[in-house]
Amino acid sequence: MAGGGVAPLGVKKERAAQYKGRVTPYVVFACLIAAVGGSIFGYDIGISGGVTSMDPFLQKFFPVVYHKKNSSSQNNYCKYDNQGLAAFTSSLYLAGLVASLAASPVTRNYGRKVSIVCGGISFLVGATLNAAAANLAMLLLGRIMLGVGIGFGNQAVPLYLSEMAPAHLRGGLNMMFQLATTLGIFTANMINYGTQHLHSWGWRLSLGLAAVPALLMTVGGSLLPETPNSLIEMGKIDEGRRVLEKIRGTTEVDAEFQDMIEASELANSIEHPFRNILERRNWPQLAMAIFMPAFQILGGINSILFYAPVLFQSMGFGSNASLYSSVLTGAVLCGSTLISIALVDKVGRRKLLISGGIQMILCQVIVAIILGVKFGEDKQLSKGFSIAVVLVVCLFVLAFGWSWGPLGWTVPSEIFALETRSAGQSITVAVNLFFTFAIAQAFLSLLCAFKFGIFLFFAGWIVVMTVFVYFFVPETKGVPIEEMVLLWRKHWLWKRFVPTVLLEEEDGGFAENGRALKG
Repeated sequence: MAGGGVAPLGVKKERAAQYKGRVTPYVVFACLIAAVGGSIFGYDIGISGGVTSMDPFLQKFFPVVYHKKNSSSQNNYCKYDNQGLAAFTSSLYLAGLVASLAASPVTRNYGRKVSIVCGGISFLVGATLNAAAANLAMLLLGRIMLGVGIGFGNQAVPLYLSEMAPAHLRGGLNMMFQLATTLGIFTANMINYGTQHLHSWGWRLSLGLAAVPALLMTVGGSLLPETPNSLIEMGKIDEGRRVLEKIRGTTEVDAEFQDMIEASELANSIEHPFRNILERRNWPQLAMAIFMPAFQILGGINSILFYAPVLFQSMGFGSNASLYSSVLTGAVLCGSTLISIALVDKVGRRKLLISGGIQMILCQVIVAIILGVKFGEDKQLSKGFSIAVVLVVCLFVLAFGWSWGPLGWTVPSEIFALETRSAGQSITVAVNLFFTFAIAQAFLSLLCAFKFGIFLFFAGWIVVMTVFVYFFVPETKGVPIEEMVLLWRKHWLWKRFVPTVLLEEEDGGFAENGRALKG
C-alpha cells in the first residue's frame, strides 16, 4: 500500500443508470482493429494441425512420424503419437504462458496498446523464422516467438475491448476477439486445404502467411487510442476524459468518468497487483480467472481444432477428406460465434454457458459410442458413420462457439477491479495457455492410450464445468466494468469473501451490501 492514511475504497456508488453515450463508429473501428489479435491466435490453432498432416513437412522434420503414418501395420489411434511432433504445437503455448506474465506490468504501466504492438512484432519475427526454417531448432525458435506474441496479445486485447465497450454491449464487442479467433482458424484451414497441393513448399507458405495478421496487429495497434481507463490509471486524467467523450459520442460522461477515477485511486494505491489478487477479498475473481480458462480447454475443443486433420485421418479419412472436414468445423465455429455475439447481451452469459455445456456433453458421448462400436485398431469407419462423426463434431463445435469459446475470455476480462485487472488477465491467459500446452503435448499420447475413451474423458470435464457455472458464476450482463466489484457482494457464496462496504445512495444515505440502512 502506497502512502499512509485511509486507503481508497474504489467505486463507492452504483451509477450504471446514469451512464450516457452510444456505440460510435470510432469505438467499433478501435475494437475491430484490436480484435485482429485474436485472428493471430486462431490462425496458429488452425494452421498447426494441417501442417503436421502434410507429408513434406513430416519428411523434413519428423521422419519417424512420416513412416508410422504410412505403415499399414500401425495402430490407427497411434500413428501420430510422437512427443517431438506434439512439442511443435505445444511449445508456442508454453512460451505464451511465460510471456503473458511478463506482459502484465507492461500493460499496466505503459498501456494496453503498447502490449498489442509488442505482440504483433513478436509474431512477425516468429512467422518469418517458421517460413524460413532449415532445421528443427529454427522451427521451434519461431514457435517460441509466436508464443511471445500470443502472450502479449491475449493479455492486452480482451482488456482493451472490455474497457472500450459501453456496458450494455460489452459482451458483444468483447467477443470480437473470439470472432477474429474463429476467422483465423477458418482462414488457416482454407489455406492448408490449398497449400497441401504445393508439394515441397506448401507448409512454408502456410506458416509464413501468419505474418499478414501480425502486420495488421502491429500497424493497427500503433494507430489505436489508449483506453480511458488506462490513461486515467497512468495519471493522464484530462486525456482520459477526452477519449471517453470521443468513444461515447457525448460530453455527458460524468458518471462513468467518476467510476474510473475512483477505481484508479484504488489501483494506484496498489504496489503489487499479483500479491493483492491473492487477498481474500479478491478470491471470487481469482477463482474465475483460474477455472474459466481451464475449463475452456479441458472441454476438448483445442484437441479437435489443433489436430482436426490428424484426428480425422486417424479415423480413416483420406488426406483431402480430413482437411476438408477441418475446414467445415472451422466454418461452423466462426458462424456460431456470431450467434453468441447476437445473444450474449440479451440472454446473458450463464444461459449460454449452461446450454452450450449440455450440448457439448451429448456430442462427446455420441462420438465415443460410434468410435467404440464401429472403429478400432483394425477397423475403418464406413462412409455413413464417418459423416455422422463429422456432423456430431460440428454440433460440438457449434455449442462451444456460442458458449465457452467466447465467454471463456469475456467473463474473466470483465470481472476484475482496475487495480488487479492487468494481473488478473495475465493469470487468465497463463492458465489458458498452460492447459493448452498440456493438452497439446499430451493429446496424441492420450488418443493412443485411451482410444475412443478420450471423448468420454473430455465429456466428464464438461459436466464439471457446467455445474461450476450453475452454482458459482454470477450473471454479469449489463453490469458496468468498474462496478463489477459490487456484484460479488450479492452472490450467495462469494459475498462471504468480499468485505462489507457502505455504499453511497442517491439520497445521501448509505446501504450495506445493497441493503438500505436506517438513520
